[in-house]
Amino acid sequence: MTSRRTKIYFDGGCRPNPGPMEIAVVTGGVAAIDRDIGVGSSLDAEWLALIAALRLARVRGLSDFVLLGDAATVIAQAMGTVRARGVAAEHLAVFRDLAGDGPPPRVRHIGRAQNLAGIALAKRHPR
Repeated sequence: MTSRRTKIYFDGGCRPNPGPMEIAVVTGGVAAIDRDIGVGSSLDAEWLALIAALRLARVRGLSDFVLLGDAATVIAQAMGTVRARGVAAEHLAVFRDLAGDGPPPRVRHIGRAQNLAGIALAKRHPR
């Protein structure tokens, strides 16, 4: 039997922007939401969600996983295709330190409607 790659969804946001940040990480149908992560921008929240997703993979000892999010800018910075500046560079340093040596973690962009973490956060703020 072959093992399946674990999908870990991440999303972050704040209301207003900038303002109080919240993040969600979803894997295996279970959402972990943290609403008290400080004040910052929506990009800060997205970065913190990506870092939380990678931490979850590390804590679980996963070797075959993919981090899925809808923040194209953050994903491009994490993958090195777009330069991270300012606070984003600080977040990138944390991400790279957590990633460690060896192959970089797989981080992929998905549409907002497919992001289970984004859906979990949206449920907290009905329109």
